[in-house]
Amino acid sequence: MRPSDIIPDPDVTALPQLPKDADGPAFSEPWQASAFALALSLSRQGHFSWAEWAETLSQELRASAARGEANDGSLYYHCWLAALERLIVAKHLSDASTLHAQKEAWADAYRRTPHGEPVTLVDESSSSLVVDKR
Repeated sequence: MRPSDIIPDPDVTALPQLPKDADGPAFSEPWQASAFALALSLSRQGHFSWAEWAETLSQELRASAARGEANDGSLYYHCWLAALERLIVAKHLSDASTLHAQKEAWADAYRRTPHGEPVTLVDESSSSLVVDKR
């Protein structure tokens, strides 16, 4: 991909129910900012349009409401993550079983990590260490 292939940043403030403050999007946990940045990056790279992203996120938010889940903003980024996973699979950037295996690996690493220590996961394909400093 060439730099000229990158699409400019979309108007994120137009997204439904986006938690924000005076400075823009707001995050209560680091993973939320990471998921936000990943969706933005994948859209900018042309893997999906921002309109497609907004519609998929809207569908996840409506499904959450239909299940009777809290509509107080606490689950907004869970819906964001579900929409991101749906598009990643739909666009063949990964598959559901790989995503599931990665989530399980991170959950296992989290459970093994002593309180206060960074969560680490060894990437078996490259033998490199991935760190989440939550």
